[in-house]
Amino acid sequence: MSKKISFLDKAFWITESEDSPKHVASLQILALPESADENYLPNLVNTFRKFDQAVCPFNTVVQRVLGFPWALKPVDKLDMQYHVQYHEIDDVSDRQQLHQFIARLHEPRLDREQPLWQYHIISSRQGRQFAIYVKIHHIYGDGATLIRWFQAAYRDKPQNDDFAPVWALEQPIRKRRACHWFKGLMTNCWHFIRTITDLIWILFRILVKLLRINTHYMPVPFTGTRTVLTGQVHKGRVVATTDLDFKRVQALSRRLRASANEILLCCFDIGVHRFLKDYGHSFKRALYTNMPINLRKPGEQVGGNKIAIVPVMLAHGETDPYLRLRQIIENHRIVKHAARRSEPGAFAYYTILIQSVALVFELLRVSDWFRPIANILISNVPGPKNRRYLKDAELLAVYPISAITPGGGVNITLLTYGDTANIGLVCTDRRINSLDNMAHYFNEAFDMLEKCVDDPSLTIDDIGERVEDDMRSIVAEQEIHENGH
Repeated sequence: MSKKISFLDKAFWITESEDSPKHVASLQILALPESADENYLPNLVNTFRKFDQAVCPFNTVVQRVLGFPWALKPVDKLDMQYHVQYHEIDDVSDRQQLHQFIARLHEPRLDREQPLWQYHIISSRQGRQFAIYVKIHHIYGDGATLIRWFQAAYRDKPQNDDFAPVWALEQPIRKRRACHWFKGLMTNCWHFIRTITDLIWILFRILVKLLRINTHYMPVPFTGTRTVLTGQVHKGRVVATTDLDFKRVQALSRRLRASANEILLCCFDIGVHRFLKDYGHSFKRALYTNMPINLRKPGEQVGGNKIAIVPVMLAHGETDPYLRLRQIIENHRIVKHAARRSEPGAFAYYTILIQSVALVFELLRVSDWFRPIANILISNVPGPKNRRYLKDAELLAVYPISAITPGGGVNITLLTYGDTANIGLVCTDRRINSLDNMAHYFNEAFDMLEKCVDDPSLTIDDIGERVEDDMRSIVAEQEIHENGH
């Protein structure tokens, strides 16, 4: 039986191109068990390939009507040579080499005639680690859904018996409570009216802010700063990973009366500024981040995508990391307050509206002519709290690697695993060839933010900021130097 897909799910299919695939991925680092020999990974690949019967959505392809996606249609059997692939590199623990290899795997889009996922097992000629790169299309679900699915294939202790990979495991789906058709119709009509009313109010408040009548609201779309990371999305990817001690993040958030997300936003903001300054940038205004908002009700476990993505202004004009954090807290909570006061569907439609404009720019290949919605997309996904195992191999780290939004920028996704925050970064390789320095700057920024609580004299080195009035025009001025930076 075919499964209907939502408008937002369809959008990920319609807007996909060779330059801008819409899959997300995770890079998993695992340790070989002590008893493993040279045949361990080939045997693991063969074990995976034996599971050629899958559950929804891993057994579905997109059913099209007049070329447009309509539903997910199940297939009888999987081509396991396509879905499970085996690779070998010199040293998985060599991060630079691994990043370059993963970037090449992340670049091409998935075969549209096959179910939209792949497993890549990567062995190492040196050391006792191996990696698994998992690639799955965004049409199947958002980050929270996909993490929940993939956690189901891992156990809290080594176990070889009763093993099944994620695509062969039945996914728990909470059944909806039955209600009378008339009550359901009236409820849906009421939610639709409230959603449209709230959407109109959001657009009105944006207009009021654009006219500078009342500026205390969410950022105006397409007022981000153009950088070497933004503009037309092209084929080719750059990937990097890093880690933060999440216990330290939580401890600092309590001391500073900030959420963990706000602490991380401050560190990422400083790190991106330092990275862009290395490319000759100076900044007249704050950078912006796209913030994903989870629209699911508590305990809701349906598949698909139920998120909104709205811009949030970051910090500007302060060299004290603590004062930059207070700016971000204020700007972040303005958006959170607006989200709480609106129907979830209104924010979803607002996301579709502004992203559709950005997609038109991308399809017409004119994204370089306009300012981006934001410079960064930062999302935080909670992962497993305890140590996990794939069969008898210990999972050491899980780095999420996401898609790139229209208008470019860098996508930063954080997943907590135990007491560690595993962070994955991705952008196009149009103007840069490495994000490793950016990852390093994040860690340095966190160290400084942590230390400045007790030592107010600590300040950030010059990060190229110049304080001027924030511009509001949708068309960007030339901010990228003529030498290509």
